[in-house]
Amino acid sequence: MAHVYFHIDLNAFFANAEVLRDPSLKGKPLVVSGQTRRSVVSTASYEARKFGIHSAMPIAEAEKLCRDLEIISGHFELYRSLSSQFMSIVRSYTPLVEQASIDECYADMTDVIGRYKYPLDLAWELQKRVLQETGLPCSIGVAPNLFLAKMASEMKKPMGITVLRIRDIQQKMWPLPISEMRGIGRKTVPYMKEIGIHTIGDLARWKNISELTPILGKNTEDMIKRANGLDYRELITDYDPKSIGVSETLLEDVTDYDEIRGLLRTLSRRLSERMKKEMKAAYRVSVRICYYDFRNTDRSVRLDYPVFRSEDIFLQAISLFDQFYDEGDSVRLLGISADDFAGSAAVSQMNLFDEAEDDITDVIEDLNRQMGIRSFVKASSLVKSDKYES
Repeated sequence: MAHVYFHIDLNAFFANAEVLRDPSLKGKPLVVSGQTRRSVVSTASYEARKFGIHSAMPIAEAEKLCRDLEIISGHFELYRSLSSQFMSIVRSYTPLVEQASIDECYADMTDVIGRYKYPLDLAWELQKRVLQETGLPCSIGVAPNLFLAKMASEMKKPMGITVLRIRDIQQKMWPLPISEMRGIGRKTVPYMKEIGIHTIGDLARWKNISELTPILGKNTEDMIKRANGLDYRELITDYDPKSIGVSETLLEDVTDYDEIRGLLRTLSRRLSERMKKEMKAAYRVSVRICYYDFRNTDRSVRLDYPVFRSEDIFLQAISLFDQFYDEGDSVRLLGISADDFAGSAAVSQMNLFDEAEDDITDVIEDLNRQMGIRSFVKASSLVKSDKYES
């Protein structure tokens, strides 16, 4: 039986959340952004987008495009609360949910959709519930795999519902500019155009793999398959006992190494706390880096001994980051996960009091950052999860 995946995406999430907080902002061009000279637009309301303002645009440039632009610093606790409500609604239909970021998720609705007389009734009901219970509009993509579901949700915004099947891709997806293909970053687009790839259809029909490999690297064949509507990835859910992960989506793109290191420290602590709660120790630690142009890097290391202490997790995470980070590129999301868990006997023999050493290290790290580096999580990041908001 074919899978039915939904990709549910909250439209202009941060901006619409600010309208809920302050209804006087409704209908006004507004952006959520930091307040420094280096700040960029995190989210632009649809009113602001009419002026050509978009995510990742320098705030100074956005102000030139719209003299009456409302610039909001952001209210992180509100975003977290609304995101939690949103995810709870989706999980009320199925536990098979992968939270992709603070404002979007994938859901496997294969077993659920059969309960409805008309398949799209489920999407309409879910969209209506999200709007009524949170006040937030969302778009939903419905497809047989994760890639097509994501592409479908982008096709109609706000409040759109789009079905994208394999037989639809030549008509609906292939004519789209290559810049609109999920996984193709802004820096990559000019190089693809140089060799003659201007649309997703061009990539789908591309035959010269060797010419494309220097541009897309090891992902070349996968990207061509996705352009043809093929994607064999499976959901990574919080309900999967085989792995535990945490991540942060950043309100502002960040290149400062000390800030990144501070966030990895915080994520390591949070992951350690979850692992101790679940009585898990892992032989493998993985790091995910999502850049400002939506490129993703996922790397892992297999250890000779199981880890659960935050310091041990952090040492592996920072080592992976140092090895695979594209130096100078702005980071939009960081995540750490652990899997390949040790047996229960090994876990029970571990000395949990060793965590006291971790606590001392964490205090020192926090003091160092307070003295010389601004608070990273409170000032420039948002909880969970895996991709920037649109």
